[in-house]
Amino acid sequence: MFWLSDEQWAVIEPLLPRSKGNARRVDDRRVISGIIHVLEVGGRRCDCPADYGPSTTVYNRFYRWSRKRFWIDLVEALGTSIDSTCTKAHRSAQGGKGAKNQAIGPTRGRQTTKIHLLTDVIGRPFAFMLTGGNAANSPLAPHLLAGLKGARYLLADKGYDANSLRRHLRLSEIVPVIPGRSNRKRKIRYDAKRYKSRHLIKNAFCRLKDFRRVATRYDKLARNFLSAVALATLVAFWL
Repeated sequence: MFWLSDEQWAVIEPLLPRSKGNARRVDDRRVISGIIHVLEVGGRRCDCPADYGPSTTVYNRFYRWSRKRFWIDLVEALGTSIDSTCTKAHRSAQGGKGAKNQAIGPTRGRQTTKIHLLTDVIGRPFAFMLTGGNAANSPLAPHLLAGLKGARYLLADKGYDANSLRRHLRLSEIVPVIPGRSNRKRKIRYDAKRYKSRHLIKNAFCRLKDFRRVATRYDKLARNFLSAVALATLVAFWL
């Protein structure tokens, strides 16, 4: 079972929303620990151990704060002071059943969801977004980079090799460290030594796969799944 330690709780407690009026919420530390426990082990939320309180309270807290984008804002708040070199990549997680426009798309004969991450120089994700598995990578990069400040380099694989992205980076005074596709007429020159650091993004995804509700998408709604990614990032990297 997962429980937030005193050190971890000291980090996130000041960032939690305040209760409105005189109403008092159920023990935040216990409920958030329950949310993270379900995230790690997978399964149904109604099977959450009784030690964390009523399973409906655990689920409702996760759902309500997901709707307000709180979990994502929490990670972004912790990642405001980042180093200047960034790494970008993606990974596909199996997509569950859900309505249209919930970041689920066909690829290689199955429905998947693609997770796009932006990490700092030591591999800590601080920005992320979801798309269907059939979405192209390079057109989405500017949206993920929108809040990036002070970066000098951007590392990404061949899937992000596009002239438009390279122009966008240079206008932002960011050096693209992206190898060219094999079908390019002109060979792309890039810093091969610096590119070796891209293994950090692979390491980040390997750590996120330890959380079953991230490795396999359990959530129907895209916003809930993105919140699950944010919480996994919070526990695995920022706490």
